[in-house]
Amino acid sequence: MQTDNLNIAVIGLGYVGLPLAVEFGKKRPVIGFDINQKRVTELQNGQDHTLEVSSEELKQAAHLSYTANAEDLNAANVYIVTVPTPIDEHKRPDLTPLIKASETIGKTLKQGDIVIYESTVYPGATEEDCVPVLERVSGLMFNRDFYAGYSPERINPGDKEHRVTNIKKVTAGSTPEIADLVDALYNEIIIVGTHKASSIKVAEAAKVIENTQRDLNIALINELAMIFNKMGIDTEAVLQAAGSKWNFLPFRPGLVGGHCIGVDPYYLTHKAQTIGYHPEIILAGRRLNDGMGAYVVSQLVKAMLKKRIHVEGARVLVMGLTFKENCPDLRNTRVIDIVKELGEYNIEVDVYDPWVSKAEAQHEYGIDPIEQPKPGQYDGVILAVGHDQFKALGAPGIRSLVKSGGVVYDLKYILPAQESDIRL
Repeated sequence: MQTDNLNIAVIGLGYVGLPLAVEFGKKRPVIGFDINQKRVTELQNGQDHTLEVSSEELKQAAHLSYTANAEDLNAANVYIVTVPTPIDEHKRPDLTPLIKASETIGKTLKQGDIVIYESTVYPGATEEDCVPVLERVSGLMFNRDFYAGYSPERINPGDKEHRVTNIKKVTAGSTPEIADLVDALYNEIIIVGTHKASSIKVAEAAKVIENTQRDLNIALINELAMIFNKMGIDTEAVLQAAGSKWNFLPFRPGLVGGHCIGVDPYYLTHKAQTIGYHPEIILAGRRLNDGMGAYVVSQLVKAMLKKRIHVEGARVLVMGLTFKENCPDLRNTRVIDIVKELGEYNIEVDVYDPWVSKAEAQHEYGIDPIEQPKPGQYDGVILAVGHDQFKALGAPGIRSLVKSGGVVYDLKYILPAQESDIRL
């Protein structure tokens, strides 16, 4: 099979799948499939609520069609799976979306077809968890009747500089020939080229350690921030000084959420435990990062008490709800930990975020973000996300929101050190 004969279907049109479908859709016919009819209709109308792809870019993908009808997948012979891979309430991998997508593909799988997975998983998941589903539903045999590939996504939501076409892509295939074919296919759209891994498991492992490494680095800086706070030393000043050395890594303390860094390490630790190894360092980093919301609130409460602010019944504004700046993505945001912890002190909490959908915030977390905060209404303000709108307010605009003697806690170093009462 040559790349000229490949008809692509992208399964899942979220933050990962849509940009990929659009880039392929500029060059060849692509079926964009999603089980959410509302999402399909939105895209058919030329809009993307995730803001990852502009209306103009959607128009440029002249060969891309959208559907929620699984029967339309019959026209494809290459299926690229880009569904979420979350964790459950017990921090265990939840492969449900991946299994359901595999079942959908299995119903339409034909002789010679290729299924490429982009979803983040633990090493072995493609061939040990997904392929058996494809075989069971289709009645076909792996690596005789159909083949598999893996090319882990590297999408960074909200990042308009690092896009799918200019981020190097790792590729892999279930046979050497399929590996070459998958690599050639992605090279059609990836400007900066690809890295062909020696196996699917290698590609899976490479993806999951990318974010595990970042998670551990941030955990280290978070722990250092706790130490420096106890010593009365400004963490940002320390990091700037240390950063004057050429090989010091520029990480900053903060909340660790989102669909990658706060989730992927649990996929690796789950797999490690199933083979009899208990990963101490990775889980220690996860515990520390997962506890940052409670730590932030404890620091705020201490600062309020020092200023003789009555904590119970106090009013606090949390600025930002998304998991990162300048992005509407609410998935696995750890700002919710701050909101819940404030509630444990019977503090009245307002959440303000101009980027989020009120309906989505209500659906995901039961939160009704306010339209606009009023000046002089709050005993405390927590700058939780570094949106440009918050930076534009500057110190006077943010200070105006708190009562006289109120506390401003700057998690994101938006303000000069002397303009905030607490910095992480």
